Amino acid sequence: MTVVEISDDIFWVGANVHSEDLFEGIWPIPNGIALNAYVIKGEKIALIELVREWGGAAMTLIENLNTLSISVEDIDYIVLNHLEPDHTGFTYLIKSLAPKAEMVTTEKGAALLEGFYGIDDNIAIVKTGDSLDLGQNKKLKFIEIPHVHWPETMASYEANSKILFSGDAFGAFGVHRGGIFDDETPDVHKNYWEQEMLRYYSNIIATFSPHVLKAIDSLSSFDIRVIAPSHGLVWRGKPEVVIKKYERYAKYNKDFAEPEICVVWGSMYGNTEVMLHTILKSIANEDVTMNVHRVPNEDISYILSDAYKAAGLIIGAPTYEYGLFPPMKYLLEILKKKNIWYKKVFYFGSYGWSGGGQREFEGLSEKMHWDILDPITFRGHPTHEELEVGGKKAVELAQIVKEIPVKANDEEY
Repeated sequence: MTVVEISDDIFWVGANVHSEDLFEGIWPIPNGIALNAYVIKGEKIALIELVREWGGAAMTLIENLNTLSISVEDIDYIVLNHLEPDHTGFTYLIKSLAPKAEMVTTEKGAALLEGFYGIDDNIAIVKTGDSLDLGQNKKLKFIEIPHVHWPETMASYEANSKILFSGDAFGAFGVHRGGIFDDETPDVHKNYWEQEMLRYYSNIIATFSPHVLKAIDSLSSFDIRVIAPSHGLVWRGKPEVVIKKYERYAKYNKDFAEPEICVVWGSMYGNTEVMLHTILKSIANEDVTMNVHRVPNEDISYILSDAYKAAGLIIGAPTYEYGLFPPMKYLLEILKKKNIWYKKVFYFGSYGWSGGGQREFEGLSEKMHWDILDPITFRGHPTHEELEVGGKKAVELAQIVKEIPVKANDEEY
């Protein structure tokens, strides 16, 4: 994608990347990712955000600048809202190409510049309330939004155009599909962006949800006309919608989420799976949205997304060597790390010579604010009576979940 004008003398100059790499070395990005970078042309030139040398992104950035008749050596400031290497992998090289450019970041950002790239000179350290006058009625104001999602993170606000350059806040996985703006996104692509935004949030941001709410509060005094994040859509038409979405996601960390059920199961020899089919059949009659995932067959990224937004969680896994089935144990460790709290939960599973799966499940789910129905475990193959109990428990959970109110409201764009 080529240069896109956002406002007078403010342009998107980023790159869309497709890669088999895992984001953060963990999360798949089969739909790629947008590395959004921006340039402001005043009397001084400011480049906001960079890219990493990934799928030709660095060359795309330079070519986009050239399209605007900007040579890299003409850049006066490089504003780094967030120092994670998916944004800053090009920093060391661009420093050599634009030696006069001053790096603008927070105090903690400066420490990361030195740590990652050995850069410790020509750095302007800013804090909340500081500003940078670029001339020609272009002025940046800086707001620290720590832990969204790294501690050095800030946002930059251009006062004349009222554009918020928000870093990872309000971002999403996925490449742009024909256009970069929310108000030129056809309805057929909106579910794509909802799924990729929720997956990005649950995978990358969820742990820091309290800080997201603090950041939204810190930004509430600004008149924001456009939100330009480091990934995903640029919100020009209805920037308030993406704020509502992120606020909703963050509050999933504080209360029961949507009236849905996420079922995650694993089975060694089919005995736990027998109970699963009874549970799924029982829930099917309750008219509640249900997403079903199997471990280790499905990537945890997608399970995490569905588990995060669902108020109901059903875990089915056998005992394995006196403990919980290892792929399920890993999932629960990730759920705990990401603070996937406030769930209505039911656990079931088979065991052989000895139990232990339920005990480990209970240990891993401590302090998660989960309301757990009485689990059901069974030796080997479940009996008819055990299947009947499992089905009734599933119905009980579904009926509880159905009463939880929908959280999404007024998010059309």
